[in-house]
Amino acid sequence: MLTMQVASGKVVQGRIVFEGELPEGADVTLIVDDHETGFEVTPELKAVLLEAIAECDRGDKISADELLRELQIDE
Repeated sequence: MLTMQVASGKVVQGRIVFEGELPEGADVTLIVDDHETGFEVTPELKAVLLEAIAECDRGDKISADELLRELQIDE
């Protein structure tokens, strides 16, 4: 089964430092949170994102495990 972990950290002297542990050799993906630069989206994508937020606010959501089952992701 595919498992994922979310962790936050900071860059300190050129290295990523966070609290927690990852297994040796783990593959990681970084998403840099740049509040100053931001990003632009098309009006169509903005509408899709706002609808997704509204669905979550209404409680219309599923767990990550359920999503992975629906996607039939296997190791």
